[in-house]
Amino acid sequence: MNIVCEIQEAIIALSSEERKRFCPHFFKTGKGEYGEGDLFLGTAVPDQRKIAGEYWSRISFPELQKLLSSEYHECRNTALLMLILKFEKSKSAQEKKDIAHFYLENRKYINNWDLVDVSCYKILGRYVYENNCSEILTPLAESENLWENRIAVVSTMYHVRKGEFGLMKRTVLKNLGHPHDLMHKANGWLLREMGKKDEKALTDFLNLYAKEMPRTTLRYAIERLDETMRMMYLSN
Repeated sequence: MNIVCEIQEAIIALSSEERKRFCPHFFKTGKGEYGEGDLFLGTAVPDQRKIAGEYWSRISFPELQKLLSSEYHECRNTALLMLILKFEKSKSAQEKKDIAHFYLENRKYINNWDLVDVSCYKILGRYVYENNCSEILTPLAESENLWENRIAVVSTMYHVRKGEFGLMKRTVLKNLGHPHDLMHKANGWLLREMGKKDEKALTDFLNLYAKEMPRTTLRYAIERLDETMRMMYLSN
């Protein structure tokens, strides 16, 4: 049995019918919904992490690509978890570059919010930060594809956690008027993370742009502010 089949069998072995029934509703797979047509095996993320931990060092990029292109959500997520481990464990600048480009080249398979959020800032965001190449995110931020937009915004989490907010603010502003609620939430989440590091940086941003924000973005952004400040922004 080749390694891709072995990993798929391991994922199936840890699946449950209850979770398999739950996931399509949770990830909005109905007609016209953002996850339309996605398929699930019913394997929990902690179990996927265990599998990724066992196989990441043995799987090649072509094999990872096969797993990442699977019709099953859990196979794609497990592939991303292994890719994260490869990136984090690598001591080679060239290998990190190859992983970042592999991620970009296969982004069409990173097609739900959890797949984006678990992986993009740990691979693409970190690569951009360490190599000062924010231009990589520009086409994603300006794309007409929801998941590419979310990759661009959430990738800046790595910068935010390092105390650098400029790229995040520019990327959020590109998508502030985005039509989809998943982007409203992502934008608000990243702004809230900035506020955790520097509340004044958040309030300065809000003072300029709060009135332009979708309500969901604003509510996410102000979640950790004191009640008086939250009410002030919500009442404007």
